[in-house]
Amino acid sequence: MASLQTLSKSFPGWLLFCCCLPVLTSSLPLKGASTAHHACRLRKINFQQPYIRNRTYTLAKMASASDKDTDNRLIGQQLFVNIRENNRCYLMKSVAELVVKDVLLTEVRNQYPYVEEVAQFLASLTSELSSCKFSGNREHIEENLEEMKNKMEQLGENGKTKAIGELDLLFDYMENVCTDAPKKGGNKKKN
Repeated sequence: MASLQTLSKSFPGWLLFCCCLPVLTSSLPLKGASTAHHACRLRKINFQQPYIRNRTYTLAKMASASDKDTDNRLIGQQLFVNIRENNRCYLMKSVAELVVKDVLLTEVRNQYPYVEEVAQFLASLTSELSSCKFSGNREHIEENLEEMKNKMEQLGENGKTKAIGELDLLFDYMENVCTDAPKKGGNKKKN
């Protein structure tokens, strides 16, 4: 009888331990896996929330309708030129940080709906990727980011509009390169 009482008293703690153990161990790197690679992974569930996907795509569509420049692309395949596959998530984390800081948290947040929500979502992704580091040479990553930033500045105010209009691409690229199970089918927009 005493052992039954002991078991019943410790059962909630045991249940909590059994339920939390898979969650805790799933965030640990696999044996032999690079911690830098593991740190550059997001959970697929981040991108499967219809609410934030809808907000991001709606915001992008609204800004895209105002974008007069159809010749330039800020967020596209050109960002991945000379970038090794294992550095692409780090690159997209850097692009997201740039877009949040230099675009979404500026005066444009008053021009479009959902900017605050999308900025918070992207900031949460970059925070989750805070341990994500590049491996090897960073030169190409910085060159590609600088090229994007320069192009956005050359376009002036329309550069910010273009960046907002390409948030759907940023969303898709982050999903494709930062999750373990990339989405099939690629992106809608072409260069």
